[in-house]
Amino acid sequence: MAGLNVILGLLLCSSLVSIVSSGRASISTSAARFPQGQAERLIKALNLLPGLSEGGLNAAASLDGPRLHEREIKLDVQGDSGISPEKLGQYAGYFKLARTHDANMFYFFFESRGNKTDDPVVLWMTGGPGCASELALFYENGPFKIKEDLSLEWNDFGWDKVSSIIFVDQPIGTGFSYSTDVRDLRHDEDGVSEDMYDFFQAFFKAHPQYLKNKFFVTGESYAGHYVPAVTGRLHKAIKNKEGVPINLKGFAIGNGLTQPDIQYEAYADYALDMNLISQYDYNRLSKLYPACATSIKLCGPKGTVTCIAAYLVCQSIFNAILSIAGNVNYYDIRKECQGGLCYDFSRLDVFLNNETTRAALGVGERKFVPCSPLVYEAMIVDWMKNLEKGIPELLEDGIELLVYAGEYDLICNWLGNSRWVTAMDWSGQIEYAKADWKKFEVDGEEAGLTTGYGPLQFLKVHDAGHMVPMDQPKSSLEMLYRWTRGKSLGDKISDVTIIKEIPSKGDRYTKSV
Repeated sequence: MAGLNVILGLLLCSSLVSIVSSGRASISTSAARFPQGQAERLIKALNLLPGLSEGGLNAAASLDGPRLHEREIKLDVQGDSGISPEKLGQYAGYFKLARTHDANMFYFFFESRGNKTDDPVVLWMTGGPGCASELALFYENGPFKIKEDLSLEWNDFGWDKVSSIIFVDQPIGTGFSYSTDVRDLRHDEDGVSEDMYDFFQAFFKAHPQYLKNKFFVTGESYAGHYVPAVTGRLHKAIKNKEGVPINLKGFAIGNGLTQPDIQYEAYADYALDMNLISQYDYNRLSKLYPACATSIKLCGPKGTVTCIAAYLVCQSIFNAILSIAGNVNYYDIRKECQGGLCYDFSRLDVFLNNETTRAALGVGERKFVPCSPLVYEAMIVDWMKNLEKGIPELLEDGIELLVYAGEYDLICNWLGNSRWVTAMDWSGQIEYAKADWKKFEVDGEEAGLTTGYGPLQFLKVHDAGHMVPMDQPKSSLEMLYRWTRGKSLGDKISDVTIIKEIPSKGDRYTKSV
């Protein structure tokens, strides 16, 4: 059966390319290339099999010692943080994963610049799969940003203004995380979620004062897979009374890939609505989706090779749209694509591979890898899995969910996300579908449209692409504040506290009604 499925997948791929190529669309070599694993690209994924001389945890710890090695970091940051230096708690470290051969997970932890005693604790995971969370830390919602001269400045809209936030490089091989054993590569969400469960057991034992704080799991892009999986694993532990009692309250997915079946069907609809393709193109693209849907069913929850075939088949839809649209930035269709990630993130690579920075972070000579092609390819079998299936149980148990999406993102567009949220089978499904759309207002102006029912909220963010905190930092901070405080995003501005006052000299963004 597996062999038949593979053959079916390859035949489908071949026929799909022919269908599209015979019309206006043609799959470009660069867009359709799969896998991306030429030897040169794999060799560049240096974090997976580093030499022991590179430093990091192996140089400082043994299996018999503590598994969490954390240091306070003091980076030179320009401007006013809004908090006195002696109260500013910022940390970086490695966690040696127990149930692996030799995996070491790198993380940052920033205590809230607001009220760290009571503010929630937030986990952030970047997607890819295989892209480091430092991309978000320095370009989206972290405490600082990298200037042109490679110096740091404080981010007025960092999520650490209203929460204590953790950025983790995962899966292993991402960012500064590494292993000396190739068997520690993760291929599915079971491995990802177990690693994160082990990490938080150690983290909260090292920081027990935060166990009482509300805890939220958040992430972006491929974290639409990670976030539900990690949240489900932590919730399972709570119900089974496993380990330390984490105060899990909710999870948020930003422009994520969660339910591939529905989201891939939405590609052509979104592209037509946004004038990326014509009606003629749309009619031809519509012939591709049935094969995609069939391949996803063949993949199922436990498939491997069949899931790779599903990836090939379904990506032909996305690739065909890009071929028609030209050099569009698929993370923000208002822009052109520049570079491998469609943005210039070169400052990050230079800054984190700087000798002074590496010394401050305690990573030795380890090379920072912003996006690992090896991790990406290892997770291909996971790509077409449906992670929506575990969410209804979380909602029924009162765990809150926020799904938000920038309106100009193509790759994980708001339309596909809205559709899977609406189609989700849970006790509030009908009431959610009936709920009105309301304005999400920031400083008296409409910043998005929102709807919701019970523990579920959805937000379409105006004037934003794939990376909402980068494109609309002020709106994203307000979103996080209201949601983690149990407020409806559609409440009128006079009914809620916008953002509580945080001690900050001349901070025009922190105010209360």
